[in-house]
Amino acid sequence: MKRIYLKCFVMVMLISALFSCKSDLETEPIEQQTLDQVFNSKDSAGVNAERFLIDIYARLPRTYNRVGDDYLDAATDDAISSNTGNTSVQQLAMGTYTSDNYLDNQWGNWYAGIRQVNIFVNNIDNVPLKGKLPNGVTFREVWKSEARFLRALYYFELVKRHGGVPLLGDQVFQLNDNVELKRSTFEACIDYIVTECDAIKDKLRTNPFDLNFIERPTKGAALALKSRVLLYAASPLYNESNIDPANPLTGYVSFSAQRWEKAAQAAEELINLGQFELLSDFKGVFITQANRERIFSRQGGNNTNVEGNNGPVGYSVSINNGRTSPTQELVNAFGMANGLPIDDPASGYQQNDPYANRDPRFYATIFFNGAQWLGRPVQTFEGGADKPGGTKQQTRTGYYARKFMGNFENLMRYDNVNHDFVLFRYAEVLLNYAEARNEFLSAPDGSVYQYVEAIRQRAGLNPYQLAAGLTKVQMREIIQNERRKELAFEEHRFYDVRRWKLAETLFDRQVNGMVIYQTGTGTIYQQTPVLQMNFEKRMYLAPIPFSEVIKNRNMVQNPGW
Repeated sequence: MKRIYLKCFVMVMLISALFSCKSDLETEPIEQQTLDQVFNSKDSAGVNAERFLIDIYARLPRTYNRVGDDYLDAATDDAISSNTGNTSVQQLAMGTYTSDNYLDNQWGNWYAGIRQVNIFVNNIDNVPLKGKLPNGVTFREVWKSEARFLRALYYFELVKRHGGVPLLGDQVFQLNDNVELKRSTFEACIDYIVTECDAIKDKLRTNPFDLNFIERPTKGAALALKSRVLLYAASPLYNESNIDPANPLTGYVSFSAQRWEKAAQAAEELINLGQFELLSDFKGVFITQANRERIFSRQGGNNTNVEGNNGPVGYSVSINNGRTSPTQELVNAFGMANGLPIDDPASGYQQNDPYANRDPRFYATIFFNGAQWLGRPVQTFEGGADKPGGTKQQTRTGYYARKFMGNFENLMRYDNVNHDFVLFRYAEVLLNYAEARNEFLSAPDGSVYQYVEAIRQRAGLNPYQLAAGLTKVQMREIIQNERRKELAFEEHRFYDVRRWKLAETLFDRQVNGMVIYQTGTGTIYQQTPVLQMNFEKRMYLAPIPFSEVIKNRNMVQNPGW
């Protein structure tokens, strides 16, 4: 029996009501229109075609409280959910899932988006769209390239979860087509995504800071995606420690150091554009639109959603859910303002005053006992306003997540603030380059130092310079820790630890919080366990959804599932 592929329909995908404004060309709701009506040969403005494209954008990843109302990072050693129930991220952290109930299953969503792109690419040439960019690229080619960028991104989202997946090219399958397709190799998927990025990079818009097209990808976005894809491909999970060494679906079957070199070159190509820079205000990266560190974002609007979901719970001026509890392990990772780790005897760290003189990014990322917020200090000591005990949802670790929030330290209420989902930013690209270049060389060179130190300098570390003569291994550990601090809660940690092939250690252990007691003679801090994580080798890759394997005889499951 021939089945429709990936649960998609032959009819044009439904267009969100959000974008269903009327036009002279529209005689009926667009979700009921035919392809000829959507891609109208008389529509020089491309009204309905653009609405179709906008609906593909609606599938872009979200990052705030995305997985069952939690950050994905709450499934790592950086945080846990404050909800004491058996949440989705807790099941991810503890490995209590199967191929039938993977808790971040996006297979159907991404393939639906890929199908939409293929419909768009196959039909947009029918629209006599007028206009060109200043460089001569027609708007029709720009739109087609935007759609291809989205398709490449959606494929990467699949590949980073599952390894090799079926590549469809531009084909749109019909009801009577044989859709029992095989998975493409990991290598073929990487090559396809990279080739697409190269093919479209010079056909996209060139100004990433134009507020009229703030969600549209530019050349920088295509290069940022290419940089991330090649960094993943060069990483141990796929390049030298394939979980199934002879299996081309789960990674490369042989190691090549040149993959690290290609990853460094891809990041360098974006750096050399000269369009982007590190914003001096770390917090401002996430709440200021069109700043020069943002490369590509999904619009999230002006609201107080992040504050309401994750803010400390004890404020009468605002109802906060305190959803995310950062771990002591993440807190410890931030080190001191002088750039030294807290276990360095010269760092100045004091156990009886543990939050003083820390890496400035700590204060932009974590609410701790005594942090200023909404006009008063946060109280996460036992019985404090923000950890009252009882059944109310509250921190389980002594900390709340502060990142992405507006500057409400001394205000008495929240005001709307920009909460776009920043999917690519310049700091990541610098770290991508440093990591790839360090792994390719026998020892870090000046360019590795330059970009790691640029991140540390922007953070406000003083001194920000690293010790001379670091070994490759020493620099690797620094870069990995810089990624942890800099990119916390941006959905990197979950995949970084996997691609580094470190999850069997870092994600298979107990994580801790801090119990704090206020006494008449001072404050007492006691570390306490909060969750036992579990990780098995098979969890390096997510399972192919059971529903896809059972209906497709050619769909090979990932090892161990």
